[in-house]
Amino acid sequence: MFIKPDYNLKSIYDIDLEDLKNKGIKALLFDLDSTLMGSKTGFYTDKTLAWLDKAKELFFVGVVSNNNNPLYIEKVKSCSSFPVVFCAHKPDTKVTEKFMQQNGLTPESTCFIGDRPLTDILCGKNLGCKTILVDSITADIEKPIVRFVRWLERLSIKNF
Repeated sequence: MFIKPDYNLKSIYDIDLEDLKNKGIKALLFDLDSTLMGSKTGFYTDKTLAWLDKAKELFFVGVVSNNNNPLYIEKVKSCSSFPVVFCAHKPDTKVTEKFMQQNGLTPESTCFIGDRPLTDILCGKNLGCKTILVDSITADIEKPIVRFVRWLERLSIKNF
């Protein structure tokens, strides 16, 4: 049960922002690849940008990514209107804890959102945050082998 997310939703668009606000959440920390943008694309869709603008009206919004490619990092930073930290080494919490401290965030008022149980959700749980597991933002176009691996990973969390 340790890795079980607090919420398991189809996508970020299904997150009830008002409900989170009413539950005392003040900050949303997102995984990047496959959560907010297609894996390694380096850009947000118009739909995602519009949704993030709504989220930023109610919450501090930040991104915590494991990506460590310098060119990709610069591309993402140039199109992000919120703080982004890379080389996070999730599920390790050190980088995320430092990011949270720098931005005045507490685990009790932060929700961690991502598409991977064994990195994103485990990191959020280890920090003491609320967690939301979402499916890949590009689930409808992912290769069958990728979908199979995601299915296996999600199946494994039921055994904890």
